[in-house]
Amino acid sequence: MRRHLDRGVTVALVLAAGLSAAQLTPGQTGPGGSPSSTPGTGTTSTPGTSGTGTSGTGTSGTTTPGTTPGTGTSATPSPGSETTGGNIPSPRTSTGTPNLPPGPPTIAPNTVDSPTAIPSGTKTVSPAPVREPGQEAQQATEAVSEAPDSQGAAAGRAPLTLAQLVEKARATDSRVEEATAELRKFQALYQQAKWAWFPKFEITLGVGGPVPEARNDGLGGPPTTEASFEGDLNFGRVGLTAFSTGNAVLPIFTFGKLGALQKAGSQGPVVGEALRERARDEAGFQAAQAYFGYQLARSGLQQIDDVSKRLEDAAERIDALLKEESSQVSQVDTYKVRFFRQLVEARKAEARQGRELALAAIRLLANAPEGAPVAVVEEDLALDEAVEPPSLERALQLAEQYRPEITAIAAGIIARESEVFIRERSYFPDLGLAGFYDVRFTTSATRQRNPFAYDAYNERTVGLGLVMRGTFDIPIKDAQLEQAKAELDKLRAQEKQIHAGIRLEVTKVHGELVAAWARAKAFGDAEKSARRWVTAAFAAFDLGTGETRDLVDAFTAYAQASGDKSKSWHDVRLGMAALNRVTGTPPAPGE
Repeated sequence: MRRHLDRGVTVALVLAAGLSAAQLTPGQTGPGGSPSSTPGTGTTSTPGTSGTGTSGTGTSGTTTPGTTPGTGTSATPSPGSETTGGNIPSPRTSTGTPNLPPGPPTIAPNTVDSPTAIPSGTKTVSPAPVREPGQEAQQATEAVSEAPDSQGAAAGRAPLTLAQLVEKARATDSRVEEATAELRKFQALYQQAKWAWFPKFEITLGVGGPVPEARNDGLGGPPTTEASFEGDLNFGRVGLTAFSTGNAVLPIFTFGKLGALQKAGSQGPVVGEALRERARDEAGFQAAQAYFGYQLARSGLQQIDDVSKRLEDAAERIDALLKEESSQVSQVDTYKVRFFRQLVEARKAEARQGRELALAAIRLLANAPEGAPVAVVEEDLALDEAVEPPSLERALQLAEQYRPEITAIAAGIIARESEVFIRERSYFPDLGLAGFYDVRFTTSATRQRNPFAYDAYNERTVGLGLVMRGTFDIPIKDAQLEQAKAELDKLRAQEKQIHAGIRLEVTKVHGELVAAWARAKAFGDAEKSARRWVTAAFAAFDLGTGETRDLVDAFTAYAQASGDKSKSWHDVRLGMAALNRVTGTPPAPGE
């Protein structure tokens, strides 16, 4: 009998305390973690056109669109693997899912039928009382009040809900700010492409000297002063010269190159907006991860306290049975319970650390000031109403419609097609309207009034005419055209890979969510059955008609079912957020 007690208490305490040490590890994803990329898509960047006035992310014209959230090099789609978000002011090294195991279950049922007869002078192992959710939250707060808790300092602040935290992360995360700056760059490049037709005025202004004296009758005649002759050192009354020259060309007909350039440039803001939406999705998903991780750690602390209380009651019950010299227990049982109580206290410190780490992640994602307290609402992970996940077909349809990577790659292909068109038309010259002027004035030279006399000192020339401009570097143009076509084919191949990778990602995340949902339902029913089992076992043990082995077996089954239920509901909530993430839709409030 004592051997069974040893085994049962050990299993229950390991389930209760070990699983409650919630640890938030950025870079690991739970059900439906977002993969960093799709297979074979090359480096994660954005599309652009080389030499056409548009730009990809980072460099102009040669980059390709990112495939899935998180920048960095592409890899085979592995939903649930690490992602690198590009930079990391907030949990940036990856799409960090908090690796938060479930909190321990209570070791007695929430409801228990009172036995019809209880021996006088004995103390029963108290079952868990029926409590409202608000009472549970209050008791959990009081149970861990001795630990440093950021919530205490934020008593005057309204606690953050999941929707508020996700909204803050999507709006203020530093990755979103970076993507917004990138969008502004794309918009500026688009403006540059729109105004490519505007003439480039080249104007030169200058003043110089000294200029030797050059005088005549102004009609091209011989010099009228001795200093005007050349070949000696008599410079006469030297002076200064001022001049201004300028020219400009207004394109009139470019064989469609200007229109294609504007079309390519217009895709830049589309790519930038897709990149920003991807950063928002990434930040919102990580906020949901941190939120659910905090709720799991908080629930674990509460259940650890319940376990401590049950162990205390069990110790008192064993002491009472020892005084009665009952054959049900021995002194060894006292040592075992005392050991397990200390073990639970040690595990409580790890659970507190997990909770504080989750709060730190929430503070970072909410962009709270350094050292500012952050309060989070207390919420049960189990859903109050049956909200079943969407079908796989619906999820795939949403992904094809909303994933920003698909939008970005489509815009990149349009830009590359425009670039190929420009390279094909580069063999043709450009026609334009050219204008120029040349004005010079020298103080020490006579202005010539004879139109046949060249006057380098006092020139006044202006003109306007049609021009044709082009180059004949045919081999270079051939190479540039082939390069543009290769880049276009590369993007089209990447588009196929992106679609396939997204479908694989959505299928995996959806499957994990459906499995977690089924587990949650099954473990919920299992917990109800285990609760009834424990109720009967407690009653029989208190009446002296049941063996310790029966109580331990019931206790172990209930502890395991409760722990599995908590973990499965955590996976369901996180899986719903992950499904929203991989389909491109932000998490809805309460999901």
